[in-house]
Amino acid sequence: MGGSAWLSVSMPYITPPSPEERDAWSVEAARHGGVGTQRLLEVGEVIPAAETAEALQIEPRTPVVVRRRVMLLDGRPVELTDSYYPTSIARGTALAEPRKIRGGAISLLAELGYRPGRVREDVYTRVPDATERSALNLAEGEWVLGLTRLLSTHDGVPIEVSVMTMVPHGRRLRYQLSVD
Repeated sequence: MGGSAWLSVSMPYITPPSPEERDAWSVEAARHGGVGTQRLLEVGEVIPAAETAEALQIEPRTPVVVRRRVMLLDGRPVELTDSYYPTSIARGTALAEPRKIRGGAISLLAELGYRPGRVREDVYTRVPDATERSALNLAEGEWVLGLTRLLSTHDGVPIEVSVMTMVPHGRRLRYQLSVD
């Protein structure tokens, strides 16, 4: 992420872009003078961790659709993102297909009638496992910055849980909230 502070704001990632807008990661990277791309690693149904199942308000051991990606900045991996969706929403849609989603997952969710209305984010640091360390090119002893985001509709229906594992160097997160 370079030597300067990288300020990241969540709002562009949780609101559907207009048809002419690029994806939020590309826009954010360009704002910092870089090229942001992503590579889809896996799409399929999995049994989620208990914490993810609870956030999605599904029974333990119930399958969900996962989309695993690596986010790249100028070709270097800087973030691993796993996004989980209830099968009742994702099965049979582009969310469950191993390809890029035109307009992004948030736009598709909105088209399906699940527009994000609430967001909860948990931020933490931790020691990465060996797979994460290798994927993010981290040295032994380096930590990662984690962010787990739960998106729900205005009515409180959970629609997506994203678990992000980021290189922490220079990263700064900003939260801007509106209270209705």
